[in-house]
Amino acid sequence: MKAGLVVDGDYIYEEEKHLTVLKTSLFFANDGFTAYDCKGQLVFRVDSYGPAPRDKAEVVLMDAHGRCLLTVRKKRPSLHHRWEGFLGERSEGQKPVFSVKRSSIIGRCGMTVEVFNTPGEEYQIEGNFGQRSCTIFNVAKESVAEIKRKVDASTNVVLGKDVFLLSLKPGFDGAFAMGLVLVLDQINGDDYVENGEPEMSPTAED
Repeated sequence: MKAGLVVDGDYIYEEEKHLTVLKTSLFFANDGFTAYDCKGQLVFRVDSYGPAPRDKAEVVLMDAHGRCLLTVRKKRPSLHHRWEGFLGERSEGQKPVFSVKRSSIIGRCGMTVEVFNTPGEEYQIEGNFGQRSCTIFNVAKESVAEIKRKVDASTNVVLGKDVFLLSLKPGFDGAFAMGLVLVLDQINGDDYVENGEPEMSPTAED
């Protein structure tokens, strides 16, 4: 698989990697996250910025030590719910490294990720993030990352949507993938506010 955008090379793995992502607030969309590896070590965190609309325009992804890796920011005005990603903590005048927008205004499924300064690098996100069932494909239609419901290994029970898996294919930057998760959560939260909670749909277990 061809290497893609690198936010931080420390999060590119030689083997498939599975992160457990925990949403840290059950009361509001667009709140904090923590992500852990299979050993229970903290990998990423996003502090809660509260439910106020003015607080949701910008979200910062940090490593376990609080270092800013990536900032995602809603572009205004934007009919397509366009979000942009900036390396580190965004500063005034800084240019984004990628943007995410709906492939279509109508419908929940389908996001296009455009990577700047890299001709031909583009990703498609297909599925339903609200149900924690999404796949990120590169331009060659290869799966580079997947978001799916987490199953408790001891009881074989599907856990709630506040806990899910982010599976990374070898060579795909985990910090970039986690940044896309933040954008999807923001867009899903906007949909939640505008349209009410999406209907439940059957979820395939592993």
